[in-house]
This record gives sequence, structure tokens and C-alpha cells, in this order.
Amino acid sequence: MSWIIRRMLRGAIVILSWFVIPYSWMKTLRISRQKIPPMSTNILEIPAVDLAQMIRTRQIKSEHVVKAYIDRCRQVNHLLNAIVQDRFDEALLEARAVDDFLSSTTKSVEDIERETPLLGVPVTVKESIGLCGMSNQAGLRYENRRIAKEDAPSVAQVRKNGAIFLLVSNTPELCMFWETFNKVTGQTKNPYDLKRTPGGSSGGEASLLGAGATLLSLTSDIGGSARLPAMFTGVFGHKPTPFLVSPYGHVPTSGDPRWGDYFTIAPMTRYAVDLPLLLKCMRNPEGPPVDIDKAVDVKKINYYYMDNDGPSGLTRPLTSDMQEAVIRVARHFNAQKVHIDLLKWSFDISISQLLRIKDIETIYNQSWEDEKSKNLSTEWIKYLFGCSNHIFSSVLIGYLQKFVKSLPDRRHKQLEDIANELKNHFVQLLGTNGVFIYPCFPTSAPQHYRIFHKLLDTSYMMVFNTIGLPVTSAMVGMDKDNLPIGVQIVASPQQDHLCLAVAKELERAFGGWKKPPQSN
Repeated sequence: MSWIIRRMLRGAIVILSWFVIPYSWMKTLRISRQKIPPMSTNILEIPAVDLAQMIRTRQIKSEHVVKAYIDRCRQVNHLLNAIVQDRFDEALLEARAVDDFLSSTTKSVEDIERETPLLGVPVTVKESIGLCGMSNQAGLRYENRRIAKEDAPSVAQVRKNGAIFLLVSNTPELCMFWETFNKVTGQTKNPYDLKRTPGGSSGGEASLLGAGATLLSLTSDIGGSARLPAMFTGVFGHKPTPFLVSPYGHVPTSGDPRWGDYFTIAPMTRYAVDLPLLLKCMRNPEGPPVDIDKAVDVKKINYYYMDNDGPSGLTRPLTSDMQEAVIRVARHFNAQKVHIDLLKWSFDISISQLLRIKDIETIYNQSWEDEKSKNLSTEWIKYLFGCSNHIFSSVLIGYLQKFVKSLPDRRHKQLEDIANELKNHFVQLLGTNGVFIYPCFPTSAPQHYRIFHKLLDTSYMMVFNTIGLPVTSAMVGMDKDNLPIGVQIVASPQQDHLCLAVAKELERAFGGWKKPPQSN
């Protein structure tokens, strides 16, 4: 029976592609082939670890750094459409206050670094994460803009560590898709090719990072929402061990006690060397005991790799460039090739668990002031006649939840057992000194909307949310179309430091982020 369902799903995706590809072609005809402007100052190319040190030792003013990033945002956003709302004026005032403090303080540089390691460094935030006083509606259309009344716990931690927030960035409606588009802000574009998607749901942050318009990003991840955009734009994203970063203060959220087992706020950075710094500043003080700064000798790690998802019959083959990227990384570390047969269940176990999360906010289950939940049938009819205020994925989610919940309990129990078995297999294989190298996605960034007929391919990423392992998306090169490609680095729970160390080594070995094509 599973084989029949898989073939039907694969067939349905093929049929969907017959409609999506022509639609995508027509839509992208209107998009300019214009390239983003060149970066005007080398301030924008300094990693945050170095910028923070330069600011606290008064080698550079925070105001100059913040202004450089504000100017870059203004320079590229008319092409990328990544910014929902900015707070540039407030950020400049905060930067001047940092400079005034540093010019008069008697604190040592060491004390400043220990107490506020991000002092004066600009940070940007996905709009779905609460930043007090800023838009926080996750792409949903309201009569009046929904404003965050307080900082999300992760934002409060980063603010406490001295960062200066610049803006909130675009996300698909309710973060429920891998293409960043909604009916409020519109479509966000990839700086490497404006006709292509930066991914989702953290596409706004990824687009700004890839374009050199931000350096440190607070994003979120429940099915690859930080890792896929990171790969599509040539940067680095990390899905932490569950509850290492507080999962709360986000739209959507859930009342399910296991929400944080699957969902997390996640750091995304242009440079791998900055991931540990941002993760430390975001971490939940009451979270699991993870030693992010633990020293790692990358030559002594046990490396394993796999370049496909097993004989699932669902995902499409990797492109030759993507397969070569995995093999190139494996060779660099002299990794051992393994075949984990249970990964063929990645899609099944992920859909079973993620679509059964209780009380998750959707347009059919709203908890916001002055908003009524939608009726499933009515909203679908409105969408078909072009009268809905919502995008396709928001409308469809209700049907998917209903279908998955209608499956027999014994089927869900079987898939839960498989998920537990798969997690135990990884824990036994990797232990406390092993990592697993695996693709993020079969291709580089597709043209806008073409992710619709590649939804099954997201199981490469979703599975690690389902089984609760930390994983980093690492940039490792460019494909034949001059688009970024990368791999996932997976470790056992609470071994985040291994993922981060390997990402830094890959950045050193393969060069990391590369500037997008720029106009003359």
C-alpha cells in the first residue's frame, strides 16, 4: 500500500508541474534581469566576530557600521523586496549611544566582550519573530498592521547582548511555504538571480544576507525554513538542538507541548565563523546544556555521508552539481559512505508528525484579536474564484491536516516507531564525535513558484526537525548556473558544536559566501 501511495504522490507532483512550469515562466517574464549594485564599502565584508571586536576597541564606530548596512539595505531592497518594516532612525540613535558609552566607559574590553559580545553590531529579524514595536503578522493581511507588543525571548537575549536591530524581513504567509511570497509585502527575490526564489520561509533574511545587506539574522525552522534559504543564497543556517533557543514569541505558534521538539528560532549568518557567536547570544538560559564553545579538532571527527534519501520513490535525483558537492565534501573529510535505509521514510514520518501538531495557528485556527477563523470549504471556493486574501499554501494546509489526521492511529503509531528508530540509529552512529553529511535539496534555487512541484524534495530537511537533531546548512560552492549550492551537517542532540566547527572548516576550505553578480 505504501508503494502505491508513493507512486500516486509522485504522479500528482508530475501533473502539478505541467501547470506550474508554464505559470512560472509567464510570471518571471516580468522580472528584470537586472543585477544588484556593487558593495560600496569593505565594512560590509567584515565578519561579525571581527566587527564586534573593532567596535568595542574603538577601531570603528558602531554608527559607521550601522549606517553602512542601512545604506546597503536601501540600495538593494527595491530589487529584492525583502524588507517589511525598518527602524533605521532608531538604530542610528542606538549606535550613537553605543559609541558615546565606549568613549566614556571605564570597563575593560574583556568585560564588555563578556557582558555584551554583540555590542553595536547590526542584526535583522524575520517578521514572524516578535521585535517590540515592529510588524509581526507573518505575511497575513490585516486591516491594521499587527505589531509585536514585546520581544520574543530569543530577540530579548540578542538585545541583552548588545545588538542593534535594523528591520523585520519578509516571509510567506504564516511561514507555511518554501517560497517567500504573501499578499501584503509581495514576492522576495534571490540576489543571485532575481527570477529565482531565495527559498522560504526565511527568504527575506536569506536574500538580505546573500546581497550583503545584513550580517546576522534571526530566523526560524520547522521544515528547513532556515536551511533551504541559506543554501539558495550561499550563506549558513543552523537548526539547533530542540529548546537550545526558545521557540516562543513567533507567529505562528502552538499550544502543543512538543512544539519546541520540531520548531526552533534559528541563526543564519553570511559567515560560518559568526554562527557560534549568534547562537550563544540567542540561546535560552534554561535550555539544554550545550557547550557551543567546546574545542573541536575537525581532523578527529568521525564523518559519514549519503548522497540520496534512499529508495523512497518520492524525491527527484540530485543534479550532477549537487551530487558532486556532497562527494567533494566527503572526500575533504575522508568520510565513510553509509546507507541508512530508514531515511526512505523521511517524508512519511515528517508529514505524520508535523501536520498533527496540536493547536498550531493557521487561517482555520486563529488566536488574534478581531480575527475570525476561516471555514475550510468557503475559503477554498473563494480562492478558486480569486476572492481569497490568502495564498495557496495557507488555504491548502487545512485539507492536508484533515487528511493526515484521518489516517488510522495504527499508521501514525507505526511511523512514530520508525522515527524513534531512525533517531536512535543516528545517535548510535554519530555518538558524541560524529557528523553526517547529507544534501539539503536536489537542486540549486529554482525559478519563482517552481518549488510547488518540488515539495516532496523538502523531506531531505524536514526529517531532522522530526527526529530532533541539530543540523547546519553550509555553503560549499556554485553550480553550472553560478548559483550557490551546499550540504547539511548533522550531529547527535546537544552536539551543535560539531556542526558549527565543520561548517567553519568548509568555509575555510571552499571559500564560503561569494558576492552575487553585480551591475557595473
